[in-house]
This record gives sequence, C-alpha cells and structure tokens, in this order.
Amino acid sequence: MKIAMVKSVRGLALQVVGALLVLAGIGLVATIAHGLIDFRTAASRHGGEVIELTADAHPQSGQHGYMARIVGIPEVIEAPHDPDFNLQVDAPILIRHVEMFQWREIRIGGSVHYEMDWVDRPLDASRFEQPHGHANPANFPIDGKRFDAGLVQMGGFKLSPDILHAMPGSVRVSPQLSDLPANLAASFSRYRDYLVTSARPGDPRLGDVRVSWEAVPLQQLTIVARIDGDRMVPAAGAADGKGLDVEVGNVPLLDVYPDLPIPPEFVLAKRILSLLLAALGVFLLGSRQPVRGDLLLAAAVASLVVGSVASVLWVGGDRQTLLGWLAVALLGLLGTTWRLKRRPA
Repeated sequence: MKIAMVKSVRGLALQVVGALLVLAGIGLVATIAHGLIDFRTAASRHGGEVIELTADAHPQSGQHGYMARIVGIPEVIEAPHDPDFNLQVDAPILIRHVEMFQWREIRIGGSVHYEMDWVDRPLDASRFEQPHGHANPANFPIDGKRFDAGLVQMGGFKLSPDILHAMPGSVRVSPQLSDLPANLAASFSRYRDYLVTSARPGDPRLGDVRVSWEAVPLQQLTIVARIDGDRMVPAAGAADGKGLDVEVGNVPLLDVYPDLPIPPEFVLAKRILSLLLAALGVFLLGSRQPVRGDLLLAAAVASLVVGSVASVLWVGGDRQTLLGWLAVALLGLLGTTWRLKRRPA
C-alpha cells in the first residue's frame, strides 16, 4: 500500500514538473516573440529593423530595403569644387560664405542708431527709419553657395546627398591666392582666412566683400540609413520624419534611438532551449501514456505545441519568422503522426 502511494505521489510530481516544463518552453518562446515584436515595432518608426555592417562592408543579396548601422570614416571619391574660386577640398561638403560691409539699423529700446558691419545678405536701406546717409549696395557681386562631393562612400556603399547634409561639424578652409582665376586674383587679397576686396583689409569700407569657406570634416561617424542597392538613403515615409541618423563617433543603436526597447539576446539559443524544455516536459507528462520512453515522440509533440503557439504570435508580424515556426509545427505534426503509427496497438 505504501509503495503504491509513493509511486502515485512520484508519478503526480513528474506530471506537475512536466507540465511546468512545457509551460516554461511556451513562455520562453512567447517572451522572445513579444520582445522582438516590440523592438521591431519601435524600430519601424525610424524606418525599420536595423542590421549591423562593418566599415568595409559591401552590398550583398538580401540586404535591400533594410535599415543598416555602419561605423567608419567616409571616403571622398569625387571631392567638392568651387569653380568660381578654383577651390577643392577632401571633404563631403564645401560651403562658400559671402559677406558685404553694410549699414545696419540697430534698435535698443526706443532709440535707433546705425553702424557698419559684415552681413551675409543685402540689407535694404530704404526700409530704415533714417535711410538718408545709410544707403547700401543693392546686390552682392557673388553669392554664397554649397558644393556637395560627387561621390562619398562608406565601405562599398555610396552615401546619398541627404546623408552628406546630415553630417555634423565644420572646419575653416584657408584659400590660396595662387589658385584663384586671373580675374578674381586682381580683385581679391587674402586677409586671415578670408578673401577680401578691401584696399585696406583691416579698415573695410562700405560695399567691400569678403569670402570664406568651411567644410564638413572627415571623421568617424555612425550612420543609420536604408540600403538601396549599393547606396544608403533615407527611409521614405519613416514616422520620425527623418529616416536616417548621423552621429559623431561609434554610437550604439540604442543611444542613436533611445526610444527603442532592449532587444532579446541569444534568440536562436533560447528558441532551441524552449523546444528542449517542452520536449522534456512532454516526456515527463507521458510517463504513463503512449509517449512513455519515446524521446522522438516527445520531441515531435513539443515541436507541434511550441511551433503552433509561436506561429500564432507571429501572425501579422515578420513573414520569414512566421513561416519558420509553421515549418517547425508541421514537422512536429508529421513526426507525431509517424511515431504514433509505428507504436504497437
């Protein structure tokens, strides 16, 4: 009697442990699914799921349409060139600034006074409260302008103009008089990092012009953008309104997008573990059933159960993952049917 009771309690304990293991397997795969779905939903606001690329990465099949994070120093293949001043720099972007020495109207409280200073746009003196004696030239003889590099790459990927324009930082570019065309060399002289038309650069007069340049520096950048063939471009229609991000240095993805949840780690290993836990649970649950002693049948039933649950969780989500779990469930169904047919009646 006591032996029978002990065996009964032992069998019940195995049943409870088996049930808990099956639930643990299902719970683990569900936790992974929810974590990945939440991460991908958040990532979609910035253009979609992001893959990691090395600095020397080249386009590969299957990458098209994915967002990618790549870290490195861009390489300028076709440098920007200012044709008017024959100035070229090894940088993604070259910007020409033009200023004219003009009258400015300054209001402080109820008083108005006038002074001359360098201004980067024409000031219409006719709008001044006291225009007499404060007339400014009507137009600039030359305009400010931005010059983009013809081709900039990161690894084997060409960077779109939108990415170049998002690159931060600037450095002053010093012009060389020897590079100027003859017509401009006769009009301009160098003063510090400027080219000026002033006869006395330290004492400019009304209408004098000065030109300066700045460039976006080459530095280590973290770029997150969409792969379009051999190009990296902004993600069109991204909910964040940008579809790309450019940061200085090696910036982790979760720092680039702080709103992203932490994605699950060791996904494949945890999925395998969920199947093993469920298989062991089914094996223990079947200690008094036809599953008894049949590891293959236990594994097949576990694949059917876990694969079915996971498939339901991924409906409407990632199609590739959904098809993978459907395949696991189908193999589990076929394996279960095969093992049960081979067992004696």
